[in-house]
Amino acid sequence: MAANKNIRYLAAPKIGNLRKKYCRFKKSGIKYIDYKNPDFLTKFLNEQGKILPRRLTGNSLKYQRRVAQAIKRGRQIAILPYVTDLFK
Repeated sequence: MAANKNIRYLAAPKIGNLRKKYCRFKKSGIKYIDYKNPDFLTKFLNEQGKILPRRLTGNSLKYQRRVAQAIKRGRQIAILPYVTDLFK
């Protein structure tokens, strides 16, 4: 029975650290996402320049689509990279 008390996990269990994700656009009342603002759009890109998914950013479906469209437009006018190494 003493062996059962020393249970070890591969990853530490997350207890109580879960925070409710929210859509920052709905909370702030942002209606338009400007594709010419690279500083704002880089919050939604990872180090390789890929678009972060909704489950990580917490955006609603409506605004995630708008963010993706703005990032793609920013890439076309060359203010955001398509692919990169260590972007941030």
